[in-house]
Amino acid sequence: RHTRYPLVTGVQTCALPISRIKKNQALLLIDLQNDFVRGGALAVPSGEEVIAIANQLIPRFEMVVATQDWHPKDHRSFASQNPGVSLYSQFDLNGLPQTAWPDHCIEQTFGAELVADLDQAGVTHRIYKGTDRSIDSYSGFYDNGHRKSTGLTQLLKEHGIEQVYLMGLATDYCVLFSALDSVREGFHTTVISDGCRGVGLKPTDIPNAWTKMEHAGIQIIESRAFLG
Repeated sequence: RHTRYPLVTGVQTCALPISRIKKNQALLLIDLQNDFVRGGALAVPSGEEVIAIANQLIPRFEMVVATQDWHPKDHRSFASQNPGVSLYSQFDLNGLPQTAWPDHCIEQTFGAELVADLDQAGVTHRIYKGTDRSIDSYSGFYDNGHRKSTGLTQLLKEHGIEQVYLMGLATDYCVLFSALDSVREGFHTTVISDGCRGVGLKPTDIPNAWTKMEHAGIQIIESRAFLG
């Protein structure tokens, strides 16, 4: 199927005549993109395994928001844009700590597309993040410096959303930061643990991410508890 890329970044609304059963709740699908699954430029170990869980959950929500990294090709978080900086090392990017990533999720490329097996017909909105080359954006709500909003908070509040369920990639980066921002923005937040996979650059990164979420008051469940 031909992919229609957005002409502008930010919020994209997909008008879909789909019947849902959950009110005042939204499902956030974090970065279920080709570059983050097997064969991708920044593949998260076993990342493709969460797609089936997403497809089970999507029909249960009136509002389903998919976030997508949507980087310009010269994004400053890429190791390729920082001579002398090695992949996955830490460096300073405009006053913020930054991991040096491989080039990934470059706007209007296959790597940035949502995974084909995802039930994309059930996605009602998309949020594009990481569009500013000078700053990264792990969270679906803000860039890493909380300098600019993606518009997600406003979108959710305009639709009367009070409770947010999250799942996706990766546990220790974009899921973590999105969940923490969701709580800060006043939403009751639940992360579906078996719908997430982590990068784990360090052995402690993924366990620490779950601990941070728990300490922030985020509910953590498995999909079977939610699906019943």
